[in-house]
Amino acid sequence: MTRLHLHLLSDSTGETLENIAKAGIAQFENVEAIRHFWPMVRSDVHLDRIMEEISLNPGIVLFTLANSQLRRRLENRCRALGLPHVAPLDAVTDALSNILGQEARNRPGRKHILDEAYFARIEAIQFTIAHDDGVGHENWEEADIVLAGVSRASKTPTSIYLANRGYKTANIPLVPESPPPRNLYGLKHPMVVGLTISPERLVQVRRNRLLSLNQAPETAYVDIERVQEEVAFARRMFADNGWPVIDMTRRSIEEAAAAIINLFNERVLAE
Repeated sequence: MTRLHLHLLSDSTGETLENIAKAGIAQFENVEAIRHFWPMVRSDVHLDRIMEEISLNPGIVLFTLANSQLRRRLENRCRALGLPHVAPLDAVTDALSNILGQEARNRPGRKHILDEAYFARIEAIQFTIAHDDGVGHENWEEADIVLAGVSRASKTPTSIYLANRGYKTANIPLVPESPPPRNLYGLKHPMVVGLTISPERLVQVRRNRLLSLNQAPETAYVDIERVQEEVAFARRMFADNGWPVIDMTRRSIEEAAAAIINLFNERVLAE
């Protein structure tokens, strides 16, 4: 296992840098990335303190700094320490500048201006949190997406991820002994998506959940025959209602959300 110190410096929240770093590290095997997160870097004093920490844990430095003087200071310090340093947005900005025929307006945190999209994302997050696990079903018509699935099928984390992408998302657990609210079957605006998972994988997830709560791992909740019945019940419901289905058995939350967003966009285009 190779250990790598990864320093992320941003003059704003650093969300973009973090996503780039995650995507890059995911391309390599047997790498333990130790991320050091340095947001809101906007002064020489702050930068100097950070460089002291970086010198103690040398590694690669990724940065997005709009202030040219601060950027040069960082680059000079990195060269002095012999550290690789990369501004990952430079190539994109330069290409856009050439195509558009204008200089980029460098402003710290410009990409996070509080515009309509920002407030829409906050609203989506608030809606999603308030409509988790079947709560607030009377407001489901206001949702963009409703996720349905058995317990521990990754409904909540997928909902939160979608909310961070700006989609109002509700979710409902499917339990054979407790039918879901009737309005689930008559929704017009939201796209209902079924989340399924193999019974074997589901038993493993549920058992780990019980152990983490210091509860007995041998109950009907993890009985394989019972779980098979639950999954079959959910699949029949998906098929009877013509809802698209995402299999979570081998999918990450990010992959599942991307597939759901594609389905949503196709639905919008078809309307």
